[in-house]
Amino acid sequence: MTNTFKTFVLLALLGGIILGIGSLFGQSGLVIALVIALLLVGGSYWFSDKMAVAAAGAKPVSEQEAPRLYAIVRELAARDNVPMPRIYLSPAAQPNAFATGRNPQHAVVAVTAGLMQALNDDEIRGVLAHEMSHVKNRDILIGSVAAGLAMMITFAARMAMWGAIFTGGSRDNEGGNIFGILAMAILAPIAAVLLQMALSRSREYQADASGAHLIGTGEPLARALEKIEAYAKQIPMDVNPAQATAYIINPLTGRKVSFANLFSTHPPTADRIARLRSGRY
Repeated sequence: MTNTFKTFVLLALLGGIILGIGSLFGQSGLVIALVIALLLVGGSYWFSDKMAVAAAGAKPVSEQEAPRLYAIVRELAARDNVPMPRIYLSPAAQPNAFATGRNPQHAVVAVTAGLMQALNDDEIRGVLAHEMSHVKNRDILIGSVAAGLAMMITFAARMAMWGAIFTGGSRDNEGGNIFGILAMAILAPIAAVLLQMALSRSREYQADASGAHLIGTGEPLARALEKIEAYAKQIPMDVNPAQATAYIINPLTGRKVSFANLFSTHPPTADRIARLRSGRY
């Protein structure tokens, strides 16, 4: 319930930023930004499954090739009363996993070869319960809406900035505040990105909680997160940063400098593990 409330608050704040830009500069640019954002993000949402598996280099795998994996996914799908998702396998050595698809009828679950080697069945079950929860919770839709709003904010803010620069003199005569417009143009995209990241972290917590409820315990997922993060720090993975948010643990963990949690798309793994083990999900 808390994570759901956070989701609505963060989306509302993104919408509020858009209205703030409109009040400073006008609405025409926002209409253009909205159309562009809807087209781009709508396409990425509709084809999210194809884009994600292509970016990961994952290939469909049959039940004969991966009976262990199919057995776990089929069990979880039956328990959660959702259709059996399509299953893909990535050759990456780093243990990791992601799920995508615009709804449960078009879901894809992808795991790496490293995950199948490093984790036992209970831990894999915890990871897949988390990933399948992302699809059932409509996190692909929520993420797409947030991305569209953030894109719209950035586009409109840039239009506001250039408009203020080229028409600043006349606006000042009319009582307009060029410095306020420029400040909004610079700060609004930053705020949008931060809100988008906060939203992503909230949805990860929610998927942890949903996955733990699905299998009746958070311990297998907690153990899996410990292992995956440890491997991610040691084994590099060639992933586009734009796709990194889809994975259960940021696959670029070992490459990036440690900044404040504010700038992360994933919650601190230690915090996720503590929540799972304490039952605070």
